[in-house]
Amino acid sequence: QVQLVESGGGLVQAGGSLRLSCAASGRTFNESDMGWFRQAPGKEREFVATISWNGITTRYAETVKGRFTISRDNRKNTVYLQLNSLKPEDTAVYYCAAGSSWGSAMRHEYEYDYWGQGTQVTVSS
Repeated sequence: QVQLVESGGGLVQAGGSLRLSCAASGRTFNESDMGWFRQAPGKEREFVATISWNGITTRYAETVKGRFTISRDNRKNTVYLQLNSLKPEDTAVYYCAAGSSWGSAMRHEYEYDYWGQGTQVTVSS
């Protein structure tokens, strides 16, 4: 079992930065792929980024490539999402997730087994 708690969200101006953290507990964390998703009001939850269990492989949604960076520190049981050059359209609740679907790209919700409660990111124009 993996428990995930996000933090680091807040209100920032367009062009600003935030770093989101997802603290994990559970013995299987080091074996789990991790992902970030987000959901804005009136929109479906969408994929943002994923990182493999060993941190070697990362994937990003086209909308955030070059602006967001996902990373993890398995020693600290934490995954991060660095948000740079934020835009108002990045406003959403950001969720971290953990999964272990071997051979999957980890871009879809169904590929994950555990979810955090989310942290709000609001970007003002």
